[in-house]
Amino acid sequence: MSVPTNKPIDEEKGRRLSNASIATTVTDSYTINEPTPLQEVTSYVEQIREQLPPGVLTTKTLSIHPYPTKTSEHEVTRIATHHSEKAPLVHYVNWDVNDPECPYNWSKTYRWVCTMAVASLVVSAAFGSSVITGRLNGVMEDFGCSEEVAILQVSLMVFGFMIGPLLWSPLSELFGRKPVYIVALFIYAIFNIPCAVATNIETVLVCRFLAGFFASCSLTLAGGSIADLWPTEHRGNAIAYFAAAPYAGPVLGPIVGGWISVGTQSWRWIYWVNFIFSSLIWIVVCVLPETYHPILLAKRAKRMRLETGDPSYVTVEEEFPVPLSELVQVNLIRPFVMLATEPILLLMSLYVAIIYALLYAFFFAYPIVFGEVHHFNDGEIGLTFIGILIGTCFALMVTPYFERKYLKAVAAKGGKADPEDRLPGMMFAAPFVPISLFIFGWTSFPWCHWIGPAIAGIPFGFGMVIVYYSANNYIIDCFSRYVTSALAAKTLIRSGSGAAFPLFIVQMYHGLNNQWASTLLAFIALAIVPIPFVFYKYGSRIRASSKNAA
Repeated sequence: MSVPTNKPIDEEKGRRLSNASIATTVTDSYTINEPTPLQEVTSYVEQIREQLPPGVLTTKTLSIHPYPTKTSEHEVTRIATHHSEKAPLVHYVNWDVNDPECPYNWSKTYRWVCTMAVASLVVSAAFGSSVITGRLNGVMEDFGCSEEVAILQVSLMVFGFMIGPLLWSPLSELFGRKPVYIVALFIYAIFNIPCAVATNIETVLVCRFLAGFFASCSLTLAGGSIADLWPTEHRGNAIAYFAAAPYAGPVLGPIVGGWISVGTQSWRWIYWVNFIFSSLIWIVVCVLPETYHPILLAKRAKRMRLETGDPSYVTVEEEFPVPLSELVQVNLIRPFVMLATEPILLLMSLYVAIIYALLYAFFFAYPIVFGEVHHFNDGEIGLTFIGILIGTCFALMVTPYFERKYLKAVAAKGGKADPEDRLPGMMFAAPFVPISLFIFGWTSFPWCHWIGPAIAGIPFGFGMVIVYYSANNYIIDCFSRYVTSALAAKTLIRSGSGAAFPLFIVQMYHGLNNQWASTLLAFIALAIVPIPFVFYKYGSRIRASSKNAA
């Protein structure tokens, strides 16, 4: 939407003192479409921001053309008069063209360094959830608890991953990414200490849940941090590394934890090592820059107010602050509403959840196959997970091909591709997951060499990462206006399934035997393979009938 402009005011008076920029006086005309129900202020802010010119906009009055609904005219009037009562002249602060302070314009090398640092935060949180599988029976020996209770060390932390995003997402919008990272990940590191020195199983379980709750800020905010660093058309390769992190992290856990167990014969040292690792990651967080654009612009506006002595320099977000009730709606209510009303979001979230759950199932299936059948020790069992890491590396080598294919679709469609153009990678990779489970199951006989089930991890890791990479991009593109709610919904289902599967995998493998338990999981993975193919063909029709999809 273009904004008509008058003659620029005197250039020298309108320049920002920190970075030269021409302030522009406009005709103060904004066309605001009907806002999202229960998200009115956010809708106003987004639509006004989209119509702002680069630099500093000087405006005397704010005139909003009402959208054609009687019930909403009062809200439009309230927003408009709020501005006019506040100050007769307002300077809206926005990014300049090629603004060096905008994260999009930081050097490519620096943005990749920040991207890899953010991915390491996700790896740290995911690593912490599975590292204790290296010696899961340690608490059984020390505290006399059952195997099911010992498994809760994993499930409760992943359950914390499920609950935490409901808090961290709104806090990051209020205070920025970095303060939330610093506070939450510091507390996560600290909660490893009571786990290491616990004198009863109750202390371990409570602290594991709280550790997961605070560590989940990495899983919640990392995607937003990457979106802050990369514009949409260049975001694909960065998202690929983000997609690999929550899956590669848990795989590293049993590898490291297993050898700690062998070397120390103590489960407590596993928690001490995790404390050291999470503390190092916290140091990385402390040196990361803030990337959230509204916070960076607010700091610029504050600096300009101090330099000019003019209190009218503000950002759109400062002029129209989003009320707490609206943040609650977006982060606590809308994710569940969207899951109930959006088939694309529900099925894609279920797909991702099943893949995530199968990964956590392996943390308990591998010790059965390689420990009970092939008599490996804890360290050797951990090494068998290297197959999944190899598959993950192969996936990262292939994702640039699918990204180039998507960019060709963007160019062919005039600069804006359909969300379904994100799905070819998922369609290609989906069959690899059930194939890996069939291989794992039917090579797990005692007379089969151990390399058979170990190799099964390669196609699983390959399919897992590409599926998540494509599904995540598809969800973001389909629900671009409600991406926070959509990703929160996906995280809820994914973490819930990851927490639930470990609780019955051991019993299932012992009850059905290794071959048929793996085959059952393979058929579940096979049953969901058609989902990306269906959405590739019918996704545009489904989106056309949706109130929330793009």
